[in-house]
Amino acid sequence: MHYPFKEIEENWQKLWQEKAVFKAAAEEGRPKYYLLEMFPYPSGKIHMGHVRNYTIGDVAARFKMMQGFLVLHPMGFDAFGQPAENAAIKNKTKPDIWTHKCIAWMRQELQRMGFSYDWEREVSTCDSDYYKWNQWIFLRMFERGLAYKKASSVNWCPACETTLANEEVVDGGCWRCHSPVQQKDLEQWYLKITAYKDKLLEDLGQLKDWPERVIAMQKNWIGKSQGVEIYFKEKQSGEIIPVFTTRQDTIFGATYIVLAPEHPMVLEMIKGKPQEKEVLKFIAKVSQESKVVRAAEDVKKEGVFSGSYAINPVNNEAVPIWIADYVLMEYGTGAIMAVPAHDQRDFLFAKEHGLPMRIVIQSQVTSHPSTASLDKLGTSLRAGKSQVEDMTEAYEGDGIQVNSSQFNGLPNQEAKLKIAQWMEEKDIGKIQAHWRLRDWLISRQRYWGTPIPIIYCPKCGIVAVPDADLPVELPKEAPFTGEGGSPLNKVKEFVQAKCPKCKTAARRETDTMATFFDSSWYFLRFCSPKFSKAPFDKLEVKYWMPVDQYIGGIEHAILHLLYSRFFNKFFKDLGMLDFDEPFSRLLTQGMVLKDGDVMSKSRGNIVDPDSIIKKYGADTLRLFILFAAPPETELEWDDRGIDGAFKFLNRVWRLIQSHHVTTSPRHQPQDLNTVKKKMHATIKEVTEDLENFKFNTAIASLMEFVNTIYHSGQDEEILLNLIILLSPFVPHFSEELWQRLGNAESIFRARWPKYDPAMLAEEKVTIVIQVNGKVRSKIEVPADISEDRLKGLVLSDEKLKPWLQNNPPKNFILVPKKLVNIVV
Repeated sequence: MHYPFKEIEENWQKLWQEKAVFKAAAEEGRPKYYLLEMFPYPSGKIHMGHVRNYTIGDVAARFKMMQGFLVLHPMGFDAFGQPAENAAIKNKTKPDIWTHKCIAWMRQELQRMGFSYDWEREVSTCDSDYYKWNQWIFLRMFERGLAYKKASSVNWCPACETTLANEEVVDGGCWRCHSPVQQKDLEQWYLKITAYKDKLLEDLGQLKDWPERVIAMQKNWIGKSQGVEIYFKEKQSGEIIPVFTTRQDTIFGATYIVLAPEHPMVLEMIKGKPQEKEVLKFIAKVSQESKVVRAAEDVKKEGVFSGSYAINPVNNEAVPIWIADYVLMEYGTGAIMAVPAHDQRDFLFAKEHGLPMRIVIQSQVTSHPSTASLDKLGTSLRAGKSQVEDMTEAYEGDGIQVNSSQFNGLPNQEAKLKIAQWMEEKDIGKIQAHWRLRDWLISRQRYWGTPIPIIYCPKCGIVAVPDADLPVELPKEAPFTGEGGSPLNKVKEFVQAKCPKCKTAARRETDTMATFFDSSWYFLRFCSPKFSKAPFDKLEVKYWMPVDQYIGGIEHAILHLLYSRFFNKFFKDLGMLDFDEPFSRLLTQGMVLKDGDVMSKSRGNIVDPDSIIKKYGADTLRLFILFAAPPETELEWDDRGIDGAFKFLNRVWRLIQSHHVTTSPRHQPQDLNTVKKKMHATIKEVTEDLENFKFNTAIASLMEFVNTIYHSGQDEEILLNLIILLSPFVPHFSEELWQRLGNAESIFRARWPKYDPAMLAEEKVTIVIQVNGKVRSKIEVPADISEDRLKGLVLSDEKLKPWLQNNPPKNFILVPKKLVNIVV
């Protein structure tokens, strides 16, 4: 018979809710701990990824409660977004009805797992009392010039008549209808995240408890590059073409330059030239391509010659100007210099189109050669061409400058600075930093999102909706067909508005905000979810923030975390909070796999949490998820592991059920002393492992402890401590056993046990070592050391080397805890 998990889990979930065990309220003078997992999109069903993420957080939250911290552990739903709108179209219902139905179901599933959430703090981003504050935040940014509108090229599906995020472009087509995606210029709303680029980069240094991988990904996304903007000139007009590079050491090897098809100089440059028709055809073709595809490294690069030339300012050489798909106007200056001998992408393009190459960094020269030898080398490189023709790939490493005028002979890293300074002196370039980070496009031509609080007046222009008129609510009735763009455009009552300034008939903005806006500040709303005067109560935020531990998937390492950091810095500038970073410590959990692949419907390898809970209970599922792998690594699902976890819990159940406070006659007092020592060692190990999120090794220690109890006996203190140590991992199970041992109050009101260092001290003995009966050394070892371990220590004793190195031992004579005599 197994333990009655169904009745136990349902009973304790009900009692926890009735007694508000996990309700959090600020209490001055008491240490706080804000534990937060990234809130889910309400798809209606939790999957094993959810189970893992939220179980990891729940263990940490319960552990901190029992250590005396006042724990804030909230949950909500990231409820806006395109999937709900598409589901509503498919199921012939409304997005709000569909979403709230999914939220109700998901809330029920999360409660079945027994997570320690303060459900009174629940927020849903699709509720108007939440998105009202999205609009308020947008208006504060608009007032400060951080929210602005401009024309931009976007992914556009002509069949769905809507923009697509880069992630929604699959193999060049719309992910939903598979129509070829085009590029279209639209007026879009942006947030000026670039205004905070320096702080976003600098403050990464404060995040000592973030994974190095995430820090590196954010640094790369912000992408500060130190280099030179070089002033090439179009040969015919003399117009400057600025090109940014971080490899100014290769400037003498530039044999052509490349412009983006969207570059403003292109149309004028090709006018009247024989290549004009071909270039225009190429530009039209590229305009239909996704920028994601254009920038992909594994896609063949295409281009055409413009018919024009540019003058390289360092040697006055005329180099051809090409137009190519892999150069994007959004990055750098929209123009690059191409050095095919020292850049692999340029090398492949040059090989494809028969463009020249020139080596300017020579890897073979490893020391400073004489001037004569360098001149000879340069001449051979210019005349012979054999080395260039023999190249099978670009040389991108360090070396010595050649074919680089007065910089010949310098190591290229040293030449970088000297060339940059020389170009500034000659006014042919400027040392500067470029950033990869671009302003954040938040416009979406969708219904199910936060309406952008802007009105367009024919007299006053762009006018902000007054705070008093917030929220601008989504209309309840809108036509959902999936065609013809945003349904909001077709709701006259929504579109038609009056100008707040002049009262003239005006038009309301019909774009909605990207859902990343909603999730960029939800952690602050959790501090005071019912606060009606501002997005959050400053005093509550001062008490609870920053988040002490944030947990979520690595897929959010860049955008969500970067946007949240941006919002936090904006709020600080408004005087609404006083800290730089919202998340002190970050853990990115690994994915759950089955048969080596990520679980998915298409692969047919999904394991439904519901089926596991019905068969084994939530606590068994929690225990397996935590024991199978460390949180940061991928977890391979194993049905045998679930069975093993269930058997372990039943073993503990039988142990407690058969408990007698008095020691069994077959167990002597010295046996209980052994168990007590093991208990204190286990308290130490489990506590340290929980602090460091090493849940699998903590559970292994508890399994060893249970084995010791079975072999050597127990008393009430031992069993009570065992149950407390188990409680963060298997809370329902532990609550039940805790009560059965006579405790009226919840186990999560108990204090986490502390170990006694004296009980950890090993008993030591001194062993005298003899060789052929004569004392040669002494060593101190644990009293319970094994014979094999003792022999190993003896043979490795340095003092015995003169007697043993040429005389292998024939025999060991052991006197336990006293003496070793080696016969050689």
